[in-house]
Amino acid sequence: MKKIMKWVLGLALVGLFIYTIWFLYQKSEQKPVVFKTIEMVKTNIIKKTVATGSVVPRREVNIKPQVSGIIEKIYVVAGQKVRKGDMIAQIRIIPNMINLANAESRVNRAKLAYENAKIEFERTQKLFEDKLISLADFQTVRLAFNNSKEELDAAENNIQLIREGVSKSSGKSTNTIVRSTIEGMVLDVPLKEGSSVIESNTFNEGTTIATVADMGEMIFEGKVDESEVGKIKPGMELILTVGAIDSDKFKAWLEYIAPKGVKENGAIQFQIKAKVELKKSSFLRAGYSANADIVLDRRDSVFAIPESVLIFENEKTFVEVEKSNQVFEKLEIKRGLSDGINIEIIDGLKPGMKIKDPNSNNPPTP
Repeated sequence: MKKIMKWVLGLALVGLFIYTIWFLYQKSEQKPVVFKTIEMVKTNIIKKTVATGSVVPRREVNIKPQVSGIIEKIYVVAGQKVRKGDMIAQIRIIPNMINLANAESRVNRAKLAYENAKIEFERTQKLFEDKLISLADFQTVRLAFNNSKEELDAAENNIQLIREGVSKSSGKSTNTIVRSTIEGMVLDVPLKEGSSVIESNTFNEGTTIATVADMGEMIFEGKVDESEVGKIKPGMELILTVGAIDSDKFKAWLEYIAPKGVKENGAIQFQIKAKVELKKSSFLRAGYSANADIVLDRRDSVFAIPESVLIFENEKTFVEVEKSNQVFEKLEIKRGLSDGINIEIIDGLKPGMKIKDPNSNNPPTP
């Protein structure tokens, strides 16, 4: 029994030794490398650069008052369409007390002068009618009377302007009513009724009551890096991708390239502007962020392969073409336009040729 156990143990050790040798051999044996192949495909090659920016109205106007005071009434809300001349708001004037006091004093002096001139005129007119004074003397008194009357009217108009912003001579015309200067849509009304406003003049740009823009004509404003600005020119086509409307693309046409760059984050950026071609199916809101693909060059319906399969040697370009199963041969080609991923093949390859993909050297799955 002991002798049988020794034989069994010995055979087990021999089997284990043989299995270990076989396992190590299998591990050390190099597995064959199998490369995938690709073929030329017909596609469009578009070489482009990208500019970031936003979509804004071409005409956007801040509506400001011509008098200082308190907003008594606002007639519009954001999103409302207005025409040129439509009422935006009404201003209630808060008169300056010093100017008001001076105006009241002027009116009082003008009344006194007018009353005195009137008495003198009536007395002189009677003397002239009785032929007791000459025509020249009468005309002098009449002129003084008319001047006093004009001064009184001017003083009364002045005090009415200070108090109400409108004079008797101007009728219904008043600058206390703020009106839209263009036709478009109200984008923003930053103030509320009761807010104080400052008039627009040569020393102050004034308080913005509303912002109105023509939403029927939009432009893209963006910036291009100095390394790309030399490749673009007015008239080039842009393809806009608006962040809020990912499912739709918009065409635009480059109109303006800034002659001077601005340094931002260590790089020189040049501003560009492009006219956007609007669609009835999509409404573009002012301020939407957008990316613009500027088409530098393009080839439509050309044969192309991935640029990653190319081999460059001595200013020549090659690819490896399969002659038999996993046997490849280098072939010189003539290349064309590249978009950074695919490259146009002008000559050297024929449709149906299998090209080695050097990035697919994966062993076959057992």
